[in-house]
Amino acid sequence: MSVGSRLSVRFADFGSRSLVTHALMAVGFAGAVVFGLFVEGQLGTISMVAFINFTAGVWIAQAIHSLGNAATDKEYNGVLFEVLDRV
Repeated sequence: MSVGSRLSVRFADFGSRSLVTHALMAVGFAGAVVFGLFVEGQLGTISMVAFINFTAGVWIAQAIHSLGNAATDKEYNGVLFEVLDRV
């Protein structure tokens, strides 16, 4: 089985994709905080804004994606329940 098909099978579940997008948002927001607090000057400001914009874009994409999942018959109660189910 090729790598692409293994990833497709792994991310076929909406909960798995939701966990990945929420992890991306957490990393992006953490990057914004780090660059905003610890990098001085314009580089810090521009990097912070870029990370915030990236996080907002992923958030919007996740929201649209979850609306599409609501039309299916599959049960999804949110990312917190997905994490609790996997722990």
